[in-house]
Amino acid sequence: MEKPLNKQELVAAVADEAALPKAKAGEVVDAVFGAIEKALSKKQEVRLVGFGTFVTASRKAAKGRNPRTGEEIDIPASTSVRFKPGKALKDAVS
Repeated sequence: MEKPLNKQELVAAVADEAALPKAKAGEVVDAVFGAIEKALSKKQEVRLVGFGTFVTASRKAAKGRNPRTGEEIDIPASTSVRFKPGKALKDAVS
């Protein structure tokens, strides 16, 4: 198994693929991530055809148990981000 791709390596790959200086590619990557984050913070779906869809999902508050003590605890409501891969991405990975 290969090691995970970090942000610097992603920026380098974008710079090579788009024939951009690394500094400019870094700005582009940051801008893309920023735009996705901004849309999701507004509960807006981000659909990238062929790649996938980022959506927010709400979880209701619930009761849980501390496995160590058995004590009942309250789990607050929360919002999480989910990613659904598109067909092209699924096919590329398979």
